[in-house]
This record gives sequence, C-alpha cells and structure tokens, in this order.
Amino acid sequence: MLMAGESALAKADARSWARRLNDYRQPDPRRSVRELLITAVPFALAWAAMLAALKLDQVWLYALLILPAAGLLVRLFMIQHDCGHGSFFGNRSGNDWTGRVIGVLTMTPYDHWRRAHAIHHASAGNLDRRGIGDIDTLTVDEYLARSRWGRLRYRLYRHPLVMFGIGPIYVFLLESRLPIGFARKGWTPWVSTMTTNLGIAVAAGLLMWAVGIGPFLLVHLPIVILGAAAGVWLFYVQHQFEGTHWDDNENWEFHEAALHGSSHYDLPAVLRWFSANIGMHHVHHLCARIPYYRLPEVLRDHPELRDVGRLTLWESFGCVRLTLWDNRQRQLISFREMRALYQ
Repeated sequence: MLMAGESALAKADARSWARRLNDYRQPDPRRSVRELLITAVPFALAWAAMLAALKLDQVWLYALLILPAAGLLVRLFMIQHDCGHGSFFGNRSGNDWTGRVIGVLTMTPYDHWRRAHAIHHASAGNLDRRGIGDIDTLTVDEYLARSRWGRLRYRLYRHPLVMFGIGPIYVFLLESRLPIGFARKGWTPWVSTMTTNLGIAVAAGLLMWAVGIGPFLLVHLPIVILGAAAGVWLFYVQHQFEGTHWDDNENWEFHEAALHGSSHYDLPAVLRWFSANIGMHHVHHLCARIPYYRLPEVLRDHPELRDVGRLTLWESFGCVRLTLWDNRQRQLISFREMRALYQ
C-alpha cells in the first residue's frame, strides 16, 4: 500500500537516491559546534531556572519550564544520535566523545547504543530480523498462534500507557543500566554501560550535594521522563505508520526499506527544531551520514521526496492503533481490524 506521493517514486531505484544524497554528507564543524552550544547552554539554563523557580515557590514557572527543558534533552539525544552515525563531526573521536558525554545526560550508554542502533538501520523493515533497536511488532499469524496469556502480554505492551508512559521510564532509567542480552557481543556493551553509569552517578552525586537530593529529583526526573516519552513517540511514528514497507528476508532490500519503510514526519517548525529534523526519517535512513541540520537541504533540492511517507502531527496520532503486521494485505492493522478479518 503506497502513501500519497509514493506512486511517483514507486518504480524509482531507491539505491540511486542513496547515491545522490551522498553530496550532503559533509558536516560543517562550525555549524556543529554552534548547534551543540545552542542546545546544551539553553538546557543548562532551563535546568537552573527550574531549580530557582522551586526555591522561590514559583510552581507555575517550574511547570512551564519542564516542556522546553525536556525538548532540549531530546535535541541533545538527537545530537548524540548523529554522533553515533559519524555525521555530526568530520572525525570519529569528536563524534564519539561528544556522544559519550551527552550519553550521561540522556542516560544512554553511547557505544552500546550506537552498535544496537546500527543493527536497527541494517535491518529496519526486515520481518526476519526484528528484535534489536526497534518496537516489538508481531505479525497477525504470530499473534494468533500465541496463547491467551501471550496475546494479553502483547496487548499490554502495545497499550499507549505502557508504550509511551511506563515503557520509556523502564528503557531509559532501568534497562539502559545493564546490557542484558548482549553477553555475546564482547566487552563493549558492558564497558559502555558501566562507564556511563559511573558518569551519571558522579554528575548526579555532585548536583545532589550542591542543590539537595529533593530539588535535584524534582528538577531532573520530570525532564528525563518527559524527554524519554517524546523520544519513544518519535521513534514509534517513524516506522509504525500506515503505508510502511516491511518484507521477509528473501525479498527485503535495504534502500527500498529505507525510503518507503520510514516516514516523513512533517512537524511544525518549532517541533522540527527540538527534534533536530529527525522526522525526515526516510532521508535519514537512505543516508545516515547526513548531519541533521542538512536534511532540510535535501527536501529543498529534491521536492519529490517531501510527500514520500508524509505524516502530519494530527495524522500521527492514528498510528497508535496500528499494532500488527498483516502479511496478506502487506500493511499494519489494528487489533479491531484483525478480529474483523481473521476471527
């Protein structure tokens, strides 16, 4: 099923698009430093302002600042994300050390996450390679083959309160503290995770010593929780949308899956800034080495890509109901649609 705008490109060679996008891969070091500063400095100021608002009993100001502070944390994560792709700076050490430092703030072990995310990029849309770096999604047949308890567990997992509430808290605050399931991947996951945990402990300990445990938790926890929820939401709608493209391993092709299996989440300008253009996800998956601040150039120079997988903010809320992959219709469907069709 093709979304609006995809028909013109349906027969185009997605691989040729990837080659054409190579022209945008070169980062601008000064621009990268500026992007880092205009994100990290306002985040620190917002954090300090929230603390000051608490001390002055200005609860309304404290509450008002949570949203932009969380948005800036999301933007920092997107810079870390670009570092993981080697696209933020022109040299590996600059990318890696920037990513590792930001990882303490985002509570995400950089080197471990980078490897898991690389697997996601190498297998997105491949039905036979699900399970690492993606949202767990069952096919209709897999769901129907489960026991009643197995179906209930999956339905709970896909419930919005779990997916965008409990889930992000679990992933960022708990699961990221230990690389369970990666024992066969060598020492990198453990070293990355433990050094990040140490950095978090040192930074949190110093801040608690300076401002107090209660004020620290009241400022930082809401920012992290809201930022984590926003991050999971962004990741969700970038691949779980009507018209996405999935295939079994035999028929899966990387560039085709990148172009048609990733959405163009066309957000308002303010949200595009806070999310660092990650909504231009189809372009990002076609060429992950493009710095996020150059993604708008791609759509400006190649307007035919604007409507491929395009998803507006309002339309994206409808993606929550899409929970199962239907191999027969080759699209995501809801539990209700599954019952009407197959039960």
